[in-house]
Amino acid sequence: MSTLRITKGHGTGNDFVLFADPEGELAPGADELARLADRRFGVGGDGTIRAVRSAHLPEGAAALAEDAGTEWFMDYRNADGSPAEMCGNGIRVYVDYLIREGLLELAVGETVPIGTRAGVRPVTRLADGYEVDLGAYTVADGDVTVAADGLDVDRPGLGVDVGNPHIVVALADEDELTDLDLRRAPGLSPAPAEGANVEFVVPADPLVEAGTGRIRMRVHERGVGETLSCGTGAAAAALATREWAGDGAPDAWRVSVPGGELGVRISDGHVLLSGPAELVFDADI
Repeated sequence: MSTLRITKGHGTGNDFVLFADPEGELAPGADELARLADRRFGVGGDGTIRAVRSAHLPEGAAALAEDAGTEWFMDYRNADGSPAEMCGNGIRVYVDYLIREGLLELAVGETVPIGTRAGVRPVTRLADGYEVDLGAYTVADGDVTVAADGLDVDRPGLGVDVGNPHIVVALADEDELTDLDLRRAPGLSPAPAEGANVEFVVPADPLVEAGTGRIRMRVHERGVGETLSCGTGAAAAALATREWAGDGAPDAWRVSVPGGELGVRISDGHVLLSGPAELVFDADI
C-alpha cells in the first residue's frame, strides 16, 4: 500500500490539502483529488494544491515561457477535482508550504514567481504574511442578473476578471448579507460559459476611512460552494466597489470575510492581494 504525505493549510479560513510532487510523478486524477478534499470521507478542504516544478507538467511550459525563473507551479484543483486558474489565498499558503518543506528560500521582502493556469504570479514575503500580484484585471461592460436563496428579488452583478472569473453583487445592508443561503449555487443570467465565483458585498459606514476603502463579503466558489474566504474574490469585490464608487475612490481596501481580513491594493493597472498563511497539520494517508 502506498502512502502520501499531506499538509493541511489555510488562508483566512480558505483551506487546502497540499502535497509535494516535485518531479510530476503522481499525476492524480480528479476523483482522487476530490476524495482528498471531501470533508467527510477525506482530509477536507476547499481545494487541493500539488507542488510540482514547472518543467514537469504541460501547463508549466507556458509559465516558463513567460518567466524562465518560474521553478514552481501551483497545480490547484477545486474541491470537486476540477482544475482552476488561480487561487489568491491558496498561492500564499503554497509559498509558505514550499518554504517550510525546504523547497524554496525566500526572505522577508523577497519575491518569487509562481506558475498558475492564469499565468505567472509574483509573490512577496511580508513580515506577517504574503502579497501576490494578481496582474492586470478587467471589469466587464453590462450586468449579469444574479438569483440567490435569501434574496427577495434578483440583483445585478458586475463581472470582474482577475485571472479567474467573478460576478460581484452589491447588497443594501448587513441583514441582506447575513440572510443569504449560499448552500446552493446562485443562478446567473446569462451564465458564463466557464462559470464564475459569486461575491456578495456590503460597504462599511463610512466606506472610506483614513484613505482605505472597507467592505464585507461572502462568496460562493464554483466547484466548491460557500467558503470562509476567497482571495481573488476579495480583489474582485474591491475592484467592483471601487468602480461603483466612481472618481476619487481609493486604491487601498480592506475586505472582511467570515474567516478574517484581506488587503487589496491597485497599482499601475495591477491588483495585489495580501494576507496570512497558516499550515495546520501534517499526515500520512
